[in-house]
Amino acid sequence: MSQKFKVQKPKIPAQLTPFDYNEREDSYINMALISDCSISQEEVEKVRFEEVVFRNVTFLDGSFRFVQLTDVIFERCDLSNVDFTDGIIHRVEFRDCKLLGLNLADAALRNVLFENCNLNMGSFGYADLKEIRFENCSLRSADFYETKLNKLGFKDCDLEDANFTGTTLKGVDLSTCKFNHLNLSLDSVAGCIVSADQAIGFARLLGLEIKE
Repeated sequence: MSQKFKVQKPKIPAQLTPFDYNEREDSYINMALISDCSISQEEVEKVRFEEVVFRNVTFLDGSFRFVQLTDVIFERCDLSNVDFTDGIIHRVEFRDCKLLGLNLADAALRNVLFENCNLNMGSFGYADLKEIRFENCSLRSADFYETKLNKLGFKDCDLEDANFTGTTLKGVDLSTCKFNHLNLSLDSVAGCIVSADQAIGFARLLGLEIKE
């Protein structure tokens, strides 16, 4: 069920203007291409990006609390440990990105695709996720504590030691994913879609003894 939904793609104009983020003068950036650069130790709140492509951009120790991202693509970017807490993120794609420790706690995400990304130790605690897909991503030790999920898809992802405590996984299909251990609460797993082999693992996670 969770796989049968479509994530809206970012609406990107055919022509974008190259833009040097480090020379920005206001908190609204529109119809821009930001590429082949580093954004270092930036600490801002409520900055807005609309119809923007980031390509080969490295963010170093950045804090963008309350960021607004609408119709944005990140390609081959490094956003490790960037703080997007309380962000509003709509029609956004992360492609081939390093997102180690990315903080999306308390954020609202709508129509977002994560493809071929390293999201190990990423934080989605208390976030609100709707129409989100993770494809070929590593989410080892990612935190989904008390996250609100609606139409969430995982395909061929590594979820080892991910935390779903307090999060309802009803309708979420994990059958193509790999993991030996997940952090779950009993009420998390009702309605979750898993493979036969995973079902045995889930039973053990919940303390059941399997008689062979």
